[in-house]
Amino acid sequence: MNNNTCLIAIDDSEPSLKAVDYIIGDVVNRSTAPKICLVNVQPALPSDVTRFIDAKTIADFHREAGDKALTQARQKLSDAGLAHSAHILIGETAPALVEFANAQGCDLIVMGVHGFGSVVGLFMGSVSVKVVRLASVPVLLIK
Repeated sequence: MNNNTCLIAIDDSEPSLKAVDYIIGDVVNRSTAPKICLVNVQPALPSDVTRFIDAKTIADFHREAGDKALTQARQKLSDAGLAHSAHILIGETAPALVEFANAQGCDLIVMGVHGFGSVVGLFMGSVSVKVVRLASVPVLLIK
């Protein structure tokens, strides 16, 4: 990693926690720990829902859901003594992750994959396939 900044995509799943475990294990092989950005992307609520709910309630909903998704990953990194930042984004997952990585100067995106297989992933348009396609930096997929 050139900039030594790593984005770890977190979606409150076992595979995303495996991505955190991988980075924790990889740190021992480095002279300096990377700057770690945990990122959770919440899907935007449809407009037919949001027109009945005030903006603060929607923001609270996304924050609470994002915080819940990030809890275990944050705890793992804290237990390992690794500094990190946590970010909750709203939008379509793959473009949001890539835009964040670009804006923060990340030089690696790490994601857990759910193991559906490459053919199924391509047909389903999996997030990891989209991130690999959109990203200008390496994407490490952890199974």
